[in-house]
Amino acid sequence: MVLDAAGIAYIGGALALLGGLGGSSIGMGKAGMAGAASLAEDPKQFRNVFMLAALPMTQTFYGLIVMINFIYSITPDIAMSKALAMLGLGLAAGFAEFFSAWFQGVVCASGIAELPRTKGRITFNTLILAVYVELIGILGMVFALLGVSLIG
Repeated sequence: MVLDAAGIAYIGGALALLGGLGGSSIGMGKAGMAGAASLAEDPKQFRNVFMLAALPMTQTFYGLIVMINFIYSITPDIAMSKALAMLGLGLAAGFAEFFSAWFQGVVCASGIAELPRTKGRITFNTLILAVYVELIGILGMVFALLGVSLIG
């Protein structure tokens, strides 16, 4: 079976989504594990745990947005050079989403672990620190969308 240019471009979009899905799963898992331990100590922190543990999920949506944009940019007669560029952009976006979600989960897990000791006062600080990591996922999405628009 021969992979044509359109197939290569579709793989680029799929890689962006795959990165978001994988990173979000790892990040939410890490935060969820810390949340279970924190809730055993202080069940009143459920709202804070829920909010912080859900944060790494956003990178999945960024990957989905990139993939949808890629799908709408692919034509049956797409040039191989454009397809390879989309593959590279998708790979870059996938890495950005993957590592952003993963390490956002690590940041959130650290904050969640301190919720019982601080009686929830660490929530806002953890949220701010997690937003810094989120920025990499946002930039990965923006750069991929910008790249697709620039290559035509």
